[in-house]
Amino acid sequence: MRIGVVGAGRIGAHHAAVLAALDGVEGVVVADADHDRAAALAARVGARAAPSPEAVFDGGADAVVIAATTAAHPALIARAARAGLPAFCEKPVALDVPGTLRALREADAAGTLLQLGFQRRFDAGFRAARAALRAGRLGRVHTIRAVTSDPAPPPAAFLAQSGGLIRDCLVHDFDAVRWLTGREVTEVYARGATGGASAALFREAGDVDTAAVLLTLDDGTLVTATATRCNGAGYDVRMELSGELDQWVVGLDARTPATSAEPSGPPPPARPWPGFLERFAPAYRAELAAFVGAARGEAPNPCPGREGLHALLVAEACETSRRENRPVRVAPAPD
Repeated sequence: MRIGVVGAGRIGAHHAAVLAALDGVEGVVVADADHDRAAALAARVGARAAPSPEAVFDGGADAVVIAATTAAHPALIARAARAGLPAFCEKPVALDVPGTLRALREADAAGTLLQLGFQRRFDAGFRAARAALRAGRLGRVHTIRAVTSDPAPPPAAFLAQSGGLIRDCLVHDFDAVRWLTGREVTEVYARGATGGASAALFREAGDVDTAAVLLTLDDGTLVTATATRCNGAGYDVRMELSGELDQWVVGLDARTPATSAEPSGPPPPARPWPGFLERFAPAYRAELAAFVGAARGEAPNPCPGREGLHALLVAEACETSRRENRPVRVAPAPD
C-alpha cells in the first residue's frame, strides 16, 4: 500500500518514519501546507513529497494518515471519505460535538474506514491491565486513578488551538477508562488551577495548567484523573486499577519520573521519560500497523472514529463542570 501522511509536524514526522519501515507499506507520500517542510521530511524518511495535501487524495495514496492541525481534521476526514480512502486520524475528530458528528457522518455515508489515534489502546501495559481486569484477576474494581503529566507547557500557538488541557490530555484517560473497563462515564466533577511562571500563558488561552476530575462509571466505580503541563520531573502517564483481589499499575517502570520518599524505596530514574513520543513509541508502531491491516481488510477497525465522540462528551461535561463548579451528567452520544 501507498500511505499518505497529511501533516509534517512532530507527530506527522514520527508517523511517516514508522510507516516507511512497516511491512506491507510500499511507499509513503508526505504532504503539508508548508511544502518545504513536507519535502524535508520526505527526504529524511525516504518518502515522496506531494505538491499539496489535495494531491494525496487524487490518486497519490491508497490510505491516508491525518496528522495536520486539529482544526483541519474534519475537512480532511470528509475529503478522505469522498475519495473512498481508509483514514487514520490523530485525535480529536474535531474540537466540538457538531464538528465531530459531521465528520463521522461523512465517513459513515461513504462506508470508509476511520480509525482514531488513541495510542494507549496499543500500549503493552494498558493491554495487559485490560486483559487482567476482563479475566477477573482484580475482582470487583472499586477505584481507578489516572495520571497524565507533561514535563513543560507547550508553545502558546499550540495552546490556542488545542481545545484545552481536558480535551487535549485528559481525553486520553477518558478513552482508556472506557476501553479498559467496558463501562460508560455517567457523571463528572472537575476543577482546574493555574499558577507559576506560565500562568499568564494559560490564562490568555482560557486554559488551566493543572486539572483534576472525579468520574463516576455506570456501575458505580469511582475514577480520579489528573493532568498537568508542569511536571518538571518528566513525562508521566500511569493508571492504577484497584480491586478486591489485586491492584495493577500501568506505567510504573524504571523510567517513571518519581522519587520514592521511603528509605528502602527504588532510586530516582536515571533517564525519566522525556515526552510522549518516547514513552509510547512501541504503541504508535502497533497502532499504525493495525491501521495498515484494517485498511487492507485483514482485520477489523481497532478504534472506530465514534470512540472519539464518547471521550469528547466526557471532556465537554468536564469543561462545564470546571466552569460552573458543579457535578455534571454526561450527555448520551447522538446517533
